[in-house]
Amino acid sequence: MPQYRKDGVTRRLSASVHLDDDFALYADRMLTGDRLNAIGLSLNINFVALARHARVATRRRAALDRRLACLQAVVALTLLVGLWGLVNGHRSLGWVAISGPLGAYAVAWTLVRHAQARSRDTARDVFLSTDRPEQTAPPVEPEAEAALHDLKRANVLPYADEAAYTKPFVGSGDKIKETVWQPIDVSRPADAPGGGKLPMRPFDVIDLHTYVARHMENISGLQGLRVRNRLYVLGSNAHLIPELVPDPTRRPRAQIPKRLVQAGLQTPGAGMRTHLCLERVGEGGRLIVSMYLRAILQHPSLTWEVAAYAIPPLDGRFYRVDRLPVAPWERWWDLFRYATRRTGPELRGALGRILRRHRWRGDHDRALARARRAITRQHVRHDYGATGSLREDLGAWDEAGYAERTDAQDFLFRLQQGVLTATERFLRDHNIDTGSFDKAVQVITTQTYNIGNVSGPSNFGAHGTILLGGQQGPGPQGGPGAQGGPNPAGSGPPAPKP
Repeated sequence: MPQYRKDGVTRRLSASVHLDDDFALYADRMLTGDRLNAIGLSLNINFVALARHARVATRRRAALDRRLACLQAVVALTLLVGLWGLVNGHRSLGWVAISGPLGAYAVAWTLVRHAQARSRDTARDVFLSTDRPEQTAPPVEPEAEAALHDLKRANVLPYADEAAYTKPFVGSGDKIKETVWQPIDVSRPADAPGGGKLPMRPFDVIDLHTYVARHMENISGLQGLRVRNRLYVLGSNAHLIPELVPDPTRRPRAQIPKRLVQAGLQTPGAGMRTHLCLERVGEGGRLIVSMYLRAILQHPSLTWEVAAYAIPPLDGRFYRVDRLPVAPWERWWDLFRYATRRTGPELRGALGRILRRHRWRGDHDRALARARRAITRQHVRHDYGATGSLREDLGAWDEAGYAERTDAQDFLFRLQQGVLTATERFLRDHNIDTGSFDKAVQVITTQTYNIGNVSGPSNFGAHGTILLGGQQGPGPQGGPGAQGGPNPAGSGPPAPKP
């Protein structure tokens, strides 16, 4: 069956910057502009490709505005010359006052139509081309691209101080669930087959995280699951890690040495904790479900801190590329109407747009200069944290249909059951009695979830059984520790997504 492209979201956004000038300017400033704060996670967006196409689109817009501003000056000059000629009795110069603006308008109409035609053609080429999106646009600054490349495999993320009151996982979407699971007693050895007790194998939280990360994809049955330990750092404390902020006047790095990530798991610091991040992207990137885990081992008990979030499909405004007319006559007529409708406002506002961009750039540069002076001279503690992510900002639950809602539930159930199954197998491998685990599962699996405007129980009963209309149905053979994968609830055949 036909499959959706894995880079569908990147292609759609890279096409949209050519059709939406405001979005192009926003993406260009956010991804490649000078800044002190961290950028949120890429979340299935190729930032390099988007930055390259945003730069092309903003330059085309700036070039059009410069030409239109020149025409504005021509219109003003011809009107003044014509008025002077009429006042001084030079009637021939009066025609200048009439023909000059008309000629300038005709040139502006041609420029607007040509720029729009180029934008639409480029957008369709980006969206439909067999080449990768980053190959269809020239590169931006090497240092900017290097930083965006690092974000693909970021193992650290500073979060804004204000996010500490809600969630450190900035940009991960809407909350599905946030909880701390029932503690599990890990101090008792398992029974030996012939009687007596087995010798317990010691372990720490790093061992547990490593085991879950290594086996989670196979246990959950979620092919393509992205698993990574990531250190989350309070933005105002980021400067305490020199490897994260080597230069206090520059934005923090996206990758730090592995030992620091492990240290944040074993001995959390001031606003610094390491979480095991599980990320499952739906078909075509329309939906993203993320689960963040942190094992808390304080002998004699073990528990999991669990948080899950979902990001909905892109907002409807990013589907304009699907509706562009392509038949020759329809395309010509649509461009004719667009140019006729937009030439007047475009011509009148050209100079204003140029001045606003210069004003914003000046204000931004001055604000950065003040912040850097405060850091270097006054030793002010700066908040380097990210406040969100581009993918989260562009999503809309109104675009989520039945398929996306059921997929989100399926991903959540599989992830939750996978963590329980992996934990039980890990304990058994270390000869630890799982009686306390079995009792804890009965409490853990009755907690509720909320996806968009849909909420309900976790739908897992004891030993991985599924709750069907309030009744327990058969679950995986042998419960959570069985060799087979979990039996998810709410799963079904994925429906095609536009």
